[in-house]
Amino acid sequence: MTALTGTGGLIRLILRRDRVLLPAWVVWIAVVPLGFVGATESLYPEAADRLQYALTTGTNPTFLALYGPMYGTDLGSIIAQRSGFIPVVVGLISALTVVRHTRTEEEAGRRELLGATVTGRGAALAAALIVTFAANLVLAALLTAGLAGQGLPVAGSLAFGLQMAAGGCVFAAVAGVTAQLSESAGTARGTALAALGGAFAVRMAADVGGAGNSLSWLGWLSPFGWINRIRAYGGERWWTLALVVALVAVLVAAAGRLSARRDVGAGVLPPRLGRAGAAARLSGPLGLAWRLQSRLLYGWLAGFLALGIVYGAVAGGVREMVEDNPDLGEVFARLGGKSGITDAYFASVMGMLGLFAAAYAVSATLRLRTEEAGQRAEALLATATGRLRWASSHLLFSLLGPVAALTVAGLAAGTAHGIDTGDPGREVPRVLGAALAQLPAVWLVAAIALALFGLVPGLTAGGSWTAVAACAMVTLFGAALGLEQWALDVSPFTHIPKLPGESFAAAPVLWLVAVTAVLAAAGLAGFRRRDLAAH
Repeated sequence: MTALTGTGGLIRLILRRDRVLLPAWVVWIAVVPLGFVGATESLYPEAADRLQYALTTGTNPTFLALYGPMYGTDLGSIIAQRSGFIPVVVGLISALTVVRHTRTEEEAGRRELLGATVTGRGAALAAALIVTFAANLVLAALLTAGLAGQGLPVAGSLAFGLQMAAGGCVFAAVAGVTAQLSESAGTARGTALAALGGAFAVRMAADVGGAGNSLSWLGWLSPFGWINRIRAYGGERWWTLALVVALVAVLVAAAGRLSARRDVGAGVLPPRLGRAGAAARLSGPLGLAWRLQSRLLYGWLAGFLALGIVYGAVAGGVREMVEDNPDLGEVFARLGGKSGITDAYFASVMGMLGLFAAAYAVSATLRLRTEEAGQRAEALLATATGRLRWASSHLLFSLLGPVAALTVAGLAAGTAHGIDTGDPGREVPRVLGAALAQLPAVWLVAAIALALFGLVPGLTAGGSWTAVAACAMVTLFGAALGLEQWALDVSPFTHIPKLPGESFAAAPVLWLVAVTAVLAAAGLAGFRRRDLAAH
């Protein structure tokens, strides 16, 4: 028996488990750039319009930092630049996928059970990496075919598809390494995401000053810098892909070597010993929930702070860009509000922050299912702690965590924009109100996750993330894709008042809160009556 014996069977198992989630994220990410083509053609129909876009966005430091440089003025170059953040998303999903099928399985004890069969030591890691790499290559193929089918050059479309897949492959391999270092799945995820964030920060620093700036050499220190330098639709540099392939090969080899050197269930790095005695706050379910949830909350708060600062700083650049292109102003007005381009911009980006907050709320809610599936909830509930009390301790994070995250983002964005305009006293409360207006929709998405947990526990994770993806698709791209109003109304974010700029309407907010309460009550009632660890 070799180290890879049984890899095929584990691949089939992963495909079986992720038969809904895997195609969903691949198709969802593929649809986004494909939808950009028609919207960009209508917005910039002439070559002169596209040249003007390149002269504004292509030289704006904030947009350069967020999306990277432009290497041309044609339609394909605009699509490539507007999609500059997608490799980060693909890398994030790929890293989480690998950790889920490696370290999470070991932490739950299922890896040891499978290892008792005819399965090699490296089979689980190999299966997770192969499936994730294959998913990224399918994404690349869909993007290549879709963009070329809309009239864009085939070579540029292929380079673009490979750019999107490259981010996923690199950070899938990074996650393969981090999954070997710690015996905790949370630490493995956190380390992989920290590496992803660091790589993106280095790429931002390299590109913020435009081509030829003194820090542009930093781009060669980041995988995201390499990905941008493939230059889809801008005179493709195919040799840059060799750097990505070499890095992936080195990381995969390192992950395999580390996997062979450690015990199943253990990490290469020894765990840090805790206190000899537990703190008093751990004597109740709320203290334990804080211990389990706090690191996730801190990480999301840091991300929301960074996004708030960036979005607030971008507002001035958006205003300048719109002054040169009134059609772009119409787009922002359609996306969020009608009383000024800055208000419309903030209404739009706060909607995106609302989607991020919904993702956090779902993550916090899913901790209930994680604790139950790991059989830790059963031990707690065997004490005097009741089911509703235990569930409520985690649901406080689903409820109040988004409040904290959106407050941080709103304050940061309002302060950054207020400093830019010289009137923070006016801008901070307006932008903060726009951020907090997203809460009813965020809570409804969390209530969907809670309802699934209580009523259909086997579909909790897949159904919850599908709900988040559906809301994102409808909210961000529904209008551009020409969806009917009933389809747009499926997303709770469609019903949120577009603040700042529009008057606040209480009726839709009250309806969202009412639906949230019904779903939450149904989920808690179902959990109270069903068996633990039910499927």
